[in-house]
Amino acid sequence: MAEFLLEILSEEIPARMQARAADDLRRLVADGLSAGGITFESARALVSPRRLVLAIDGLPQAGPDLSEEKRGPRVGAPAQAMDGFLKSTGLTVEQLEQRDTGKGVFWFAVIERKGRKTADLLKEVVEATMAAFPWPKSQRWGTHSVRWVRPVQSILALFDGEIVPVAFGPIHAGNVSRGHRFLAPETFAVKSFADYAERLRAAKVILDPAERREAILSGALALAQAEGLTLKADDGLLAEVTGLVEWPVPLIGSIDDAFMDVPAEVLITSMRAHQKYFSLLKADGSLAPRFVVVSNMQATDGGAAIVSGNQRVLRARLSDAKFFWDTDRRHRLDSRLPKLAERTFYAGLGSMYDKAHRIDLLAGKIAPRIGADVTQAKRAGRLAKADLSSEMVGEFPELQGVMGRYYARNDGEAAEVAESIAAHYSPVGPSDSCPTAPIAIAVALADKIDTLVGFFAINEKPTGSKDPFALRRAALGVIRLIIENELRVKLGDLLKESWKSYTSHFAGECVLFNKKGSSALRVGIDDVNYDTDYIVISGGEICSEEEVHEHVILSQYINIPSGEKTANELLSFFADRLAVAWKEQGIRHDLINAVFALGGQDDLVLLRKRVEALTAFVSSDDGANLLVAYRRAANIVRIEEKKDGTSFAGPVDPACLSQAEEQALAAALSKVGPTVEAALLAEDFAAAMAALATLRRPLDAFFEQVTVNADQPDLRAARLGLLAAIGTAMGHVADFSRIEG
Repeated sequence: MAEFLLEILSEEIPARMQARAADDLRRLVADGLSAGGITFESARALVSPRRLVLAIDGLPQAGPDLSEEKRGPRVGAPAQAMDGFLKSTGLTVEQLEQRDTGKGVFWFAVIERKGRKTADLLKEVVEATMAAFPWPKSQRWGTHSVRWVRPVQSILALFDGEIVPVAFGPIHAGNVSRGHRFLAPETFAVKSFADYAERLRAAKVILDPAERREAILSGALALAQAEGLTLKADDGLLAEVTGLVEWPVPLIGSIDDAFMDVPAEVLITSMRAHQKYFSLLKADGSLAPRFVVVSNMQATDGGAAIVSGNQRVLRARLSDAKFFWDTDRRHRLDSRLPKLAERTFYAGLGSMYDKAHRIDLLAGKIAPRIGADVTQAKRAGRLAKADLSSEMVGEFPELQGVMGRYYARNDGEAAEVAESIAAHYSPVGPSDSCPTAPIAIAVALADKIDTLVGFFAINEKPTGSKDPFALRRAALGVIRLIIENELRVKLGDLLKESWKSYTSHFAGECVLFNKKGSSALRVGIDDVNYDTDYIVISGGEICSEEEVHEHVILSQYINIPSGEKTANELLSFFADRLAVAWKEQGIRHDLINAVFALGGQDDLVLLRKRVEALTAFVSSDDGANLLVAYRRAANIVRIEEKKDGTSFAGPVDPACLSQAEEQALAAALSKVGPTVEAALLAEDFAAAMAALATLRRPLDAFFEQVTVNADQPDLRAARLGLLAAIGTAMGHVADFSRIEG
């Protein structure tokens, strides 16, 4: 068995593209070989800033011989048909066989093909892979027509030690590579992957990304420990730096004391974003005046010159940050609010100033529902977006909210208000922590709900494959804020409150579609152009100029969906998000649907408790058996109601019941109904489920001893009424018809 080694050496590959590129190279070449009938034992792809490498072991010298059988025309068929068959197979009549298929005698061709040489297939597959490689961005270079992420410098392609003549544009493969761009730029020939890896390391290149990552991390940790400090964890930066260096050499540098009064978040962000430096922390968790830089050079002076140069560059960077910090503090945060009017939130949804106003209003409505101070919640909501107009956030957008907190503190705002400004963006993902302070919760909910209501109102909803405005993430944020803080709020009411803050913005506007059917566009009524626009009337129908009568006032054609409609659409959206989130936690999808089907389930904390109780119930023996009996009862009632064209729901006359089993079931139902209602009222869902469980035995006995479709009409109706009552009693807890299994 043989080995194939491929190295594509180029100018620097962006770090963010490297891991995906290695996976794509391995997958595409492996798929190409498999399609050609070539099997192998293993395939491994590695990547460094300048090279993509693929090593495949266990390859045969050639693919297996193939035998293909084709059925041709019937014996005695016209000559034209035979000529076509012979041409397609490349055989003569003497090489064909006659076989009786039971439906006649036909000509058959057995075509033997020798296995294709692996080296030939490798050349074809690698060239096709490089030509169609799925880089997120690629470029041509010079006058060449081929594209790659960066200009290709050389290709090394060896199969069993022999060159595979791969060609890509002006580059032809050989058996030569080269090492580190500066430390060992000389070329060297290789014979195998082991030889290649050994010579590459000697040429100051660590090929394996995992090994480079470990070298960076262990070196940085050692430097920090030597200073009595700790390394600030940053997996994203570690992954990026791993993709920037081929021979990592961690070094430690200092931050000038003059910059240490700038907020730590600013220093960390500036060092990370611009210089790719790792931050170091003191024992108390505060930022230390030190940083770790990972050089791609091995200096003879121990790195002193490299550190000095990086410190000089850092001073310039941090001087800008300090200037922004000092400049921004000269202006109060609330004085920046008018500038928000120059920033569009989204076309049709107003400016960021409008959004800040809406957050103010909604946070004030949420606050009393969750025990937060209304005045402070409104103030925090009003200032939540103000730092977007600051110089610092203009330079470092990732610091929005964080800088608002610092500027609010500088202005003497209440501590709760300042902290809420920083926290209101959270949670931004499943691993992000949720705000727990009431004011911060109110503002965070207001911000996310405002976004959801606005985009749903203008029909910019997520699709199966796209969610450009991160509305799913916003919905999950709302869900987490409510459930993790156990907020007893009606989500539907909050959605409607948010809608109210939009109505003044929508007043006097029309919703238009252009004749090409693009997305809705809101314009002032006076700006309507009938030559190019359609007007969407209330109810969603589109009318053209010909359909608009002169006596109809144009303002009647304003199509702003009602708050009720938008809230209902969003509640369905939240239901889907809840189902996804809870399913990942092991909660069955059908049980979630069974509770949602009751309608009006917008108290998420209560909903969670109900689902958990239902999960425990159907997992018990009584619950599982009752579910089986319920289905039997529901099916009987459904069939008989359809047959009779009537409903059997309603009170049952006890005088019609003669057998002990039906009387026992009636007695059990009379007790269960009030018990379930009382338990639900007390939000004791376990007690409600326990009450339902008492129906199991009388219902089992009923089915064993009682004939439901009795000959006497009154008795039959009474017995069907009992079964209908089972569904009614259980339907107060969940829609059991939606439960599977």
